[in-house]
Amino acid sequence: MKEGQKLWTRDELILAVNLYCKLPFGKMHKGNDEIIKFAELIGRTPSSIALKLGNFTSFDPTLKERGIKGAANASKLDKKIWNEFYNNWDAALIESELLLAKKEHTTIEKLNNVNISEILKEDLEKERLVKTRVNQSIFRTMMLATYNNKCCITQIENKELLIASHIIPWAKDEKNRLNPMNGLLLNALHDKAFENGLITIAEDYTIKISSSFKKKNVSESIKQNFIDFEGKQIHLPDKFLPAKEFLKIHNERFK
Repeated sequence: MKEGQKLWTRDELILAVNLYCKLPFGKMHKGNDEIIKFAELIGRTPSSIALKLGNFTSFDPTLKERGIKGAANASKLDKKIWNEFYNNWDAALIESELLLAKKEHTTIEKLNNVNISEILKEDLEKERLVKTRVNQSIFRTMMLATYNNKCCITQIENKELLIASHIIPWAKDEKNRLNPMNGLLLNALHDKAFENGLITIAEDYTIKISSSFKKKNVSESIKQNFIDFEGKQIHLPDKFLPAKEFLKIHNERFK
């Protein structure tokens, strides 16, 4: 360690992984406004934040698969914190959001733009709904960053039309609700088709279209929005590739 440098704490690293999950890979540099803001929040320099994010890229399996090694000077604690996220995304991300809310002197609900006043039910039901909306907000933020704000099939960029889609449905796998490798960013039309098993993504990341779309005299809109995409590969993210084991499960629901 160079003279004058200070060791990263566990809480700082947890917050740094949180930031890693929320930034597009190409924007992890010291000039990024989000990195500058985060540096001010924890009392470090933007350069040190960018370097730490580079440390985490050395652990990201998607980047390894693409031949990107990341920074070579990651610490044992860096690896430990990364593994805590990688082995239990839901628990680790919620912990990191609570830490971030505390650091910013706010609540996890306000941090994720969850309007509690809109939730009318009381007691445990209210608490459950708030938690669900917070989780959905976190997941959406990560998927927008992972896919660089573009639908992975059509490359549509309008955020109002984009859905953070779960490969294994929210209700069927509580442990992977916030796992970024259990997600895709899809426009609303293809999200609905994916949810209902009318399209799927094969383990080689190519698009498969249901035979129900291939009837005689198919409409031009069905052809353009579905059939024309068959066999094409989705636009792959720079980090957090969709897990093949999750895609395989979805393939089994394909019609």
